[in-house]
Amino acid sequence: MQTLKTSAAREKILGKIRNGLSTAKLPMPFPEVERNDADVYAATHLSADELFAEEFIKLGGKFVFCANEQELLDSIHSLADSRGWKQVLCAEKKLLSLFQNNKLSFIEPSNQANESADACITACEALVARTGSVILSSKQHDGRTAPVFYPVHIIIAYQQQLVNDIRDSIHFIKKKYGTELPSMMNLNTGPSRTADIEKTLVVGVHGPGEVFCFYVHV
Repeated sequence: MQTLKTSAAREKILGKIRNGLSTAKLPMPFPEVERNDADVYAATHLSADELFAEEFIKLGGKFVFCANEQELLDSIHSLADSRGWKQVLCAEKKLLSLFQNNKLSFIEPSNQANESADACITACEALVARTGSVILSSKQHDGRTAPVFYPVHIIIAYQQQLVNDIRDSIHFIKKKYGTELPSMMNLNTGPSRTADIEKTLVVGVHGPGEVFCFYVHV
């Protein structure tokens, strides 16, 4: 094997660099993030649900506040009527039972073979107020496909699922599942979008073009 020779001057310089890297202690640029009680977000006077709604709408989402499940049913029915939807799939058994028991017949069980549905309804793991994000996971029925396969994604969430920030959402999910965490957790922040082509923002390329969040305040 051939051994490459280096000059004494080069070795001297490299030696100084190695020594400097091993002994230098650069100050951490943001030491406050190491504190457990650190809050990197700006203070706000809004409540958690108001903040989530504001951030979610900024990202292009459509937020619908429902005081109870009856308002949820009425709002879903009104949306489907206004859009002329004939078939909406639901990937959550509890929600599907609620819709079917209240005669929303256009809502059917999710079926991955069905490619022509107008929209898909899913639940979620949590809502993150600070970023307007929705946490989805593989533990949900069709959790990897239902939120991204159809042109419109409708998320149903309840007040107890709302947390302040991403750190809180991780604690919330750990408390729910214990050691059996989902194999996939997805932080969804607004509708699918890309600016890869000529730096022009296009919505709905890699997933749904519209995302609704029906927030049930009970």
